[in-house]
Amino acid sequence: MPNGGALEKLEITAYTDEKFTRRATQDPLKVPINPNTYSRSLRIRYTDKKAAGSAGGSPVFDKIARETINFDFVFDGTGVVPIAPGVVPITSQGIAHQIQAFKEVTCSYDGEMHSPYFLKLAWGLLLFRCRLQSLNLTYSLFAPDGTPLRATAHAAFIGYTDEYELQAKLKKSSPDLTRLVTVQAGDSLPLLCHRIYGRSRYYSQVAEANGLTGFRDLRPGMQLVFPPLSGSA
Repeated sequence: MPNGGALEKLEITAYTDEKFTRRATQDPLKVPINPNTYSRSLRIRYTDKKAAGSAGGSPVFDKIARETINFDFVFDGTGVVPIAPGVVPITSQGIAHQIQAFKEVTCSYDGEMHSPYFLKLAWGLLLFRCRLQSLNLTYSLFAPDGTPLRATAHAAFIGYTDEYELQAKLKKSSPDLTRLVTVQAGDSLPLLCHRIYGRSRYYSQVAEANGLTGFRDLRPGMQLVFPPLSGSA
């Protein structure tokens, strides 16, 4: 909420869990300069079911891909831009400390999580839960000794919704619906069956439906079909 007309800075907060309940040890980061623009992208994926040799296709809904958001953040150490409260200050190393603080929050590897942090972006009406997808830094101004004084960081974030919340939003809590699930690190077939069907005992049927020779043959990134219980599981 605006505070007496004060300029609100875009804030990035890091979390160590997919429910966004445990904050990381790093303090929330305020960007030095608010972006002029940002873009949000959403893709709906379809499968093209058609007979061989047919002229046209019939797009059939597959899934809604995760939303992405892109920002261009500017870091300036020339002294032209005043440093707002809560922003990492400029030092004798120019913008190096600001960029390092940005990277520590958005893309540093956490040893306990075994991955970078979950992130929450907050600015005005924007509240976006995500993870950093890519970061490109372009340096454009330097002091005589080579110290970087200005840079632009093009950051792409991919939206994050945990499986339980996603199912609630799509109203797919019924076991009579077919699901397509992407395996994450630490997943097991009994655990996934418990999440989807409410019971883990269906793991052997799901393994058979996906052509798995054993219920332990899971790899992160592979996609599994969970058939409806009303049919032949």
